[in-house]
Amino acid sequence: MGNKNIFTEEDFALINKEFDALKNNLVRCKTPECIELITNAFNLANKAHMNMRRRSGEPYIIHPIEVAKIVNAELGLGAKSIAAALLHDVVEDTDYTLEDIEKHFGPKITSIIDGLTKISGNYDSTNTSQQAENFRKMLLTLSDDIRVILIKTADRLHNMRTLDSLPERKKMKVAGETIYLYAPLAHRLGLFTIKTELEDLSLKYRHPKIFDEISRKLKHSEKKNQAMINKFSLPIIARLEAENLTFDITGRPKSIYSIWKKMQTKNVPFEEIYDILAVRIVFDPLKGVSEKTTCWNIYSIITDIYMPKPDRLRDWVSRPKVNGYEALHLTVMGPHGRWVEVQIRSTRMDEYAERGYAAHWKYKGDNSQESELDKWIKKIREMLENPNNDPIEFLDEFKMNLFSSEIMVFTPKGNIITLPKGATALDFAYEIHTEIGNHAIGAKINYKLQTLNTTLQSGDQVEIIASDKAKPVKEWLDYVTMAKAKSAIKHSLRSEIKELRDKGQKILEDKLKELKITHNSEVLDKLLPVYDCINREDLYSKIGNGIINLDNLKKILKKNPSSRIIKYWELRMSGLHKQTKSGDKESKPSVIDKEVPYLIRESIDSQKPDYEIAKCCKPIPGDEVIGYLSPDGKVVIHKPKCPVAVRLMSSEGNRLISVKWTIHKMVSFLAQIHIEGIDRLGVLNDITNIISGELNVNMRNITINVHEGIFEGTIDVYIHHTKDLNNLIMKLVNIDGVDRVNRVEDFN
Repeated sequence: MGNKNIFTEEDFALINKEFDALKNNLVRCKTPECIELITNAFNLANKAHMNMRRRSGEPYIIHPIEVAKIVNAELGLGAKSIAAALLHDVVEDTDYTLEDIEKHFGPKITSIIDGLTKISGNYDSTNTSQQAENFRKMLLTLSDDIRVILIKTADRLHNMRTLDSLPERKKMKVAGETIYLYAPLAHRLGLFTIKTELEDLSLKYRHPKIFDEISRKLKHSEKKNQAMINKFSLPIIARLEAENLTFDITGRPKSIYSIWKKMQTKNVPFEEIYDILAVRIVFDPLKGVSEKTTCWNIYSIITDIYMPKPDRLRDWVSRPKVNGYEALHLTVMGPHGRWVEVQIRSTRMDEYAERGYAAHWKYKGDNSQESELDKWIKKIREMLENPNNDPIEFLDEFKMNLFSSEIMVFTPKGNIITLPKGATALDFAYEIHTEIGNHAIGAKINYKLQTLNTTLQSGDQVEIIASDKAKPVKEWLDYVTMAKAKSAIKHSLRSEIKELRDKGQKILEDKLKELKITHNSEVLDKLLPVYDCINREDLYSKIGNGIINLDNLKKILKKNPSSRIIKYWELRMSGLHKQTKSGDKESKPSVIDKEVPYLIRESIDSQKPDYEIAKCCKPIPGDEVIGYLSPDGKVVIHKPKCPVAVRLMSSEGNRLISVKWTIHKMVSFLAQIHIEGIDRLGVLNDITNIISGELNVNMRNITINVHEGIFEGTIDVYIHHTKDLNNLIMKLVNIDGVDRVNRVEDFN
């Protein structure tokens, strides 16, 4: 530890100031005992983190204090949670042990800190993921003490607020993990304010240009929007006051992330998002009048003034969301022809909406019914207790359970079963019992015989038909959407799949031996794309299953790759260097923390470049890109918003690399554009003249459909850079009759 880390008087003054700000603004617990517990936790943490600094240069203890502030003010938790937040990094980052914590603070706080402490030790990165293991361990505490998750979410929020000091690669890792796991988890726990901030901050670091552009446009229209909200609210305020209601009415634009998501979903620019304004009415319940009745009374008042949009009514008062959220949402036509969303809540509902499960203890009595969220937590616990779950597979299955809407279906006896929207009859069978699922052969839905892959609708009555002779087959994995069902099917198939793989591997090895060819990675690399297999396990399974026969194996392996003459482009990568193991002839790249430039090139004489362009998102020069160092040493180039890349950020973030295009020459990339407009004589000729004649761009395919005077279609073009593509789009949109042109991000 160098002298530069030694704390100064200014550091001590800052630490004391921040702790006093926490101690003097406690929300739930201000008794001398609470303050003593919090002070003792601070003193131990301050001593443990003495002379430790964050990357930003500030004393490390500031981070636990800020997390404790979030736990206190934004989550409204009590003294034990605040103490645990102050101590959350002590065991992981200092010489203190869990035994030391238990000695000073007892078993409950120790248990919380144990859940918050990352797993230490080395992991074989080819078999497991430390990120996934850490997340799984944290979730193991979910049904024992949900405060672990709440404090961890507060920790992640402060880390996101202070992400600027990290290198680019780590920013992408943390931001990707946040949008993939922590924001959906905050949503599921009802922490809407925190969820929104996590989403916005993740967008800020994953797509800074997009974030800045939307922020700027919102700032530009801020005064105009505020004036419109005031004008919209005045007649509502007058009517609510006449009803003697005590209420608070506020207006704001939607979050930057939600606006961006809408732009992506609808494929429209910011200027065409018309429902970015939202008004919230929070009322105090009237004595003797139920909250539900008051919500509908306010709804009636608003719709007397403004015309509602019938398909945008959301009633979460009669049936709250699984995460406990209660409110009545409606969208009405406001002044100047703008749609405005109105949210109606009681003060109790509002506290649940802002603090979610953190508000649980305030309103939950000892005799209250088990909530839908309690039931969901039980399901997650069942997933966690499955010993056969691979950590990364678990993350994917957990993710599937986070953002699903719910439907309610009935058993033959009339009991209600809550399932995610899109669930099938087979999902229902496994939800009832694993053995019923394993032996299912069909279902009666509303007394009519249906197949197991039939999608259920809310209100269906379902009876499962089973047979002792039935057993799960691989196709069932496509029939189900729920993690519980997938896990049970995979568990049943696992031994059968292993037998198939072993059988397929032996068939391939015998065939290669017959051809006097060595069974190695180079051979497999040639076979995987030919047989359309994802990896070697997939190849072996298909061979063992008889899906692939090897009659043409000799022909495939003897075929020489065609020598393509191709110019080169370069990618500048950071956080990567060549590392040679002793005895190895060739060196493989490995990830390092320092931002060191590393150039990769494909050239005329290079048949096997060190990188590949991801087929899932097809980035082209000029796109924002990120690299993933695969276990075989290749760097795979993705767009940061690609779902595969976001998943990798959350499970294998230590393999991410900062990547930028530097040089490109005459390499053509395939891109697709979507075009639509009003049909007229000669419009297609104008389009092709612009593409081929004026801009000299090669087309691979053009598909145009015309219906009742409106045309739309797609054009596949070869371009060199996003600038060329943007120039093409600008030229096409200026053609008379063309209404909209945009790049298609996901195409085959």
